[in-house]
Amino acid sequence: MILEHIEGPWDVKNLSQEELKTLAAEIRQFLIEKISVTGGHLASNLGVVELTIALYLAFDLPKDKVIWDVGHQSYTHKILSGRREMFDELRQYGGMSGFPKRKESPYDSFDTGHSSTSISAGLGIAQGRDLLGEDYAVISVIGDGALTGGMAYEALNNAAHLKKNFIIVLNDNNMSISENVGGMSKYLSGLRSGVGYNELKRQVSETLLKIPVVGAGLVEKISRTKDSIKQLVIPGMLFENMGVTYLGPVDGHDIKAMVKTFKEARRMDHAVLVHVLTKKGKGYAPAEKNPSRFHGIDPFDIATGKSLKEKVYPTYTDVFSKEICQLAETEKRLVAVTAAMPDGTGLKAFAKRYPDRFFDVGIAEQHAVTSAAGMAAAGLKPVVAVYSSFLQRGFDQVLHDVCIQNLPVVFALDRAGLVGSDGETHQGIFDLSYLSCIPNMSIMAPKNLWELRQELEFAVCHYDGPIAIRYPRGQAYRGLKEFDASIEYGKGELLYEGSRIALLAVGSMVSTAEHVREKLKAAGFTCTLANGRFIKPVDYELADRLAENHELLVVLEENVLQGGYGLQIKAYVQEHYPKVQVLTIALPDAYVEHGNVSVLREELGIDSDSVIRTMRKAWAPLEDVMKAVESTKSECSEDAMMSAGQKNTEETARNGIIEEKEESK
Repeated sequence: MILEHIEGPWDVKNLSQEELKTLAAEIRQFLIEKISVTGGHLASNLGVVELTIALYLAFDLPKDKVIWDVGHQSYTHKILSGRREMFDELRQYGGMSGFPKRKESPYDSFDTGHSSTSISAGLGIAQGRDLLGEDYAVISVIGDGALTGGMAYEALNNAAHLKKNFIIVLNDNNMSISENVGGMSKYLSGLRSGVGYNELKRQVSETLLKIPVVGAGLVEKISRTKDSIKQLVIPGMLFENMGVTYLGPVDGHDIKAMVKTFKEARRMDHAVLVHVLTKKGKGYAPAEKNPSRFHGIDPFDIATGKSLKEKVYPTYTDVFSKEICQLAETEKRLVAVTAAMPDGTGLKAFAKRYPDRFFDVGIAEQHAVTSAAGMAAAGLKPVVAVYSSFLQRGFDQVLHDVCIQNLPVVFALDRAGLVGSDGETHQGIFDLSYLSCIPNMSIMAPKNLWELRQELEFAVCHYDGPIAIRYPRGQAYRGLKEFDASIEYGKGELLYEGSRIALLAVGSMVSTAEHVREKLKAAGFTCTLANGRFIKPVDYELADRLAENHELLVVLEENVLQGGYGLQIKAYVQEHYPKVQVLTIALPDAYVEHGNVSVLREELGIDSDSVIRTMRKAWAPLEDVMKAVESTKSECSEDAMMSAGQKNTEETARNGIIEEKEESK
């Protein structure tokens, strides 16, 4: 196999055209086999195999810098840069990231994970190169879906002023995570239909050059005119009108053609965009047929493409999906907004049922938030469904356009808390902090699936201001069903009453606190357990009730400590009840890398066993009791072992007597 001998760019450059085709096929097979075991981003990576090989042939990596937009299509890049052996631990805790990471390899020029950033980052690197007098190529690879993000156009606008080489590769597969929407998608469709442009230009140029005396002058004059031949063939001329030279479209699975075009782009002394057409999921029939499902996939059966992971039902996303459709039946002003994530956020069913009330704005979170603010100002009740980490991109719009006007926009924050294998850029561990600081914003978090329904109904039908509901990825918790008090604004919920220790938790950590309570109960401590429900406003009356009757108050949240719920409770209790010890259980002031969520919870100290260990260290009475319990258990265990040993000795002696009697017979 050729792939086994690829350790870096030099090995790729030594291959023949036929060997390069074989390498591409081997890489696809390798990716299918590995991702079927670990899970990961499959369809996007299968689509850029030849594109990545062409980049390695045309440029001198890692001296030349490639920036991958989003970065989930960088698997072939990781293989060709010598990381093939690391794929067995792809996206696992302590293993290789599924995204580019500068700390992982010198071939990774820039950390990415969110969309529409590569042109800005590449432009900045190119400007740094020029100011420092260095000489290397900078290539930003961006997908067509990412061009729905306004940041890409801000960068394109600035790139037009660059006086030295900067290459933008537009990877056009007509498919982002979900179906592309909007004017850019239609524009690119027009470009795809104009594939004969380059051939036409060549034929016209050759014909004109044959004209004696004036032919060459005509060709030069035409080439200087931006809206000449292209204007006849390609509608809009968007990129060239912005001052960025356009090359393409080029077949994204023709290595030779791409290398030729990349080298032509490298010779230009300004910004140039190379338009490459690829097929998402290429080489694996199930992914070609359903690229959206194979965008991010769990371990699967290669023969059928079916997931090997047991389907959990319902997830919090499923609960949200069903409830928003039911609410829309009676609440006619209810509309739903998403930023290119109708499947991931559970709005696909709503879109099908209420197409006129569904708005997918593309990968444009800022626009999603402000357009929702406009809808609210017009009298509608918009629900913006978005991943927690993606709403960070629209922070100013939440603050400036929604909350200053106190508009009734509901934010449904999916994937809140630890997300897992996608790592730092996707963990939803900051939302409580960045939303809590905004005046007029209210925040809720459900303890289980029934409470999510209650909170969504409250937010849509009974509250008239900005409000966020944050809930985690995965299976919805089905415990504590018997506790179903109606939602009252700003009020928490007392679940169990005990003594000495009180556990106050929000969202996903309520179930963790319940498990802590059960384990401590077995050791002789009957703890109080309360569900905060509202992170903002804080229920200080509940805090008073807990602080007045307990010695230790433990506050649990799946959010970073700084700016979170726990520190607000701690500050209040320490001011008003200085004798009460407050212990905050939260995530550290750090970015959390990729890994299984259960593993991450244990490593970060927010699983039930870790919480109990932390409590024992912080509060001496609990440590004393737990030690006594453990000592008693140890003594009982020793007595049991001695008894068992004595029994074995007696059995051995008895068997010996029997054997003696048998021998004597």
